[in-house]
Amino acid sequence: MKIMIIEDDPTIREMLGEMLEKWSFEPVILTEFDQVLHVFLKEIPHLLLLDINLPSFDGFYWCQKIREVSKVPIIFISSRHTPMDMVMAMNMGGDDFIQKPFYSDVLMAKINALLRRSYSYVDSQPHVLEHDGVILNLKDWEVLYGEERMAITKTEFIILKLLIQHKGSIVNRNTLMRHLWKDESFIDDNTLTVNVNRLRKKLAELGKENFITTKKGEGYIVQ
Repeated sequence: MKIMIIEDDPTIREMLGEMLEKWSFEPVILTEFDQVLHVFLKEIPHLLLLDINLPSFDGFYWCQKIREVSKVPIIFISSRHTPMDMVMAMNMGGDDFIQKPFYSDVLMAKINALLRRSYSYVDSQPHVLEHDGVILNLKDWEVLYGEERMAITKTEFIILKLLIQHKGSIVNRNTLMRHLWKDESFIDDNTLTVNVNRLRKKLAELGKENFITTKKGEGYIVQ
């Protein structure tokens, strides 16, 4: 199982990585602290160890962003220990809190207990697709980019989902129309063009222009 470590102290980070490896976990060690959500979506870890004091944005911010797309278990690890810090950690979506300095055995007991509790009945995998900063929420038909979000129609959702799933490859128009037909949204060739253009406009309004490229006579691609 993968456990993602979001800790800016190199000594603690290395110690946590070695500890997890001894327990046969696969540590995912983050070093770029403005890329937390991107790395999370790429790696899809089973649990997060999250410090509060981080460069750029703090752990509370990243916990909130991750909770928008996943129910993955999160343990806060911090030298901050006031009741307000603990309350804030839980309110933002944390599952547990351990104060530095900590005993390795205590942390491992918390990790194992939380994994057992979480994966016995909860699907903690993110219900999203992500490419080049664009996040498609598969449950709520929403697109997120940066701090912005926007609802899209079912037809736009199907188009964007298919393009992201085949990122780097051209998806031809017939394939798109077959998927739309399968989902009981009949669409002709002209209507497909209209919906792609509408989707492009929404992405541009979010701040992501030229996300979808037209390949004349072939189809569309996101790269």
